[in-house]
Amino acid sequence: MAVYTDVPEEALVAFVEGYDIGAVLSFKGIAEGVENTNYFLHTQAGSYILTLYEKRVAEADLPFFLGLMEHLSTRGIVCPLPVRDRRGEALGRLAGRPAAIATFLEGLSIRRPSAKRCGALGEALARLHEAGRDFPIRRANALSLPAWRPLFAQAEAQADTVAAGLAARTRAELDHLERHWPAGLPDGVIHADLFVDNVFFIGEAVSGLIDFYFACNDQLAYDLAICLNAWCFEPDGSFNVTKSRALIAGYERVRRLEPAEVAALPTLCRGAALRFLLTRLVDWLDVPPGALVKPKDPLEYDRKLALHRRAGSAADYGLDR
Repeated sequence: MAVYTDVPEEALVAFVEGYDIGAVLSFKGIAEGVENTNYFLHTQAGSYILTLYEKRVAEADLPFFLGLMEHLSTRGIVCPLPVRDRRGEALGRLAGRPAAIATFLEGLSIRRPSAKRCGALGEALARLHEAGRDFPIRRANALSLPAWRPLFAQAEAQADTVAAGLAARTRAELDHLERHWPAGLPDGVIHADLFVDNVFFIGEAVSGLIDFYFACNDQLAYDLAICLNAWCFEPDGSFNVTKSRALIAGYERVRRLEPAEVAALPTLCRGAALRFLLTRLVDWLDVPPGALVKPKDPLEYDRKLALHRRAGSAADYGLDR
């Protein structure tokens, strides 16, 4: 989440008048994240999140994202529910951008999750995968393997200004993953961005999942690898295998990994780390002037990749089989 597009008060009031949620009482930009413009919106009917879609989010993909949230909600996954306007539409336009209003979820995101919360996240991820099995719309992952080299091309010339040798390390990683990326693993709807700030807790329990704007169809275990990268590293860069073991065990309480997924886990973790290194690197080098956003450090994922390169099997992630 971030604020790239300023919304004039008069335009916001006129937009909200198209919904049955009462008059605007307050609204405030949300600075976290890097993809879309988000505002906290409070009306006479309650609290909502207003999103204006920017950057990598193609307008043609929005029916998938909004429809998926509605679908998951009917199957017991607590996530933002798009609010339909008086015409029955979930998507409108505001300040020259596609825009939607969604319900506000209660709970807190946890910056340093415990192993128990990692286990709860693993369960929630597997339940999302199960709930998405019968979602009828498909969307290819626009940020999977075929997109990584073109992304790198956008940043390659400046990569070494971020860190010495980054271009060569990234190029070698691309070469390796293009040779060894797994195929034929179980696939379905994945979240693809389930970082700690996209999961809410009340106590030790997951109270909701947010930010579905990278959701797509891809290998389910790749989604697990994204979460291992996002949830199981400590601030000093060390990998916490206790958290990893808990996260995988939580996932397997709902959906057991197949042997091919277990064998592919180190490669999937490398790919997940490279994906976020690349998108962060592009963003780091190209922040729009005046944007209320702090780009995330790409070198965090360069360091994570170094650890994944040393992993010989899923046992290095706490999965002993």
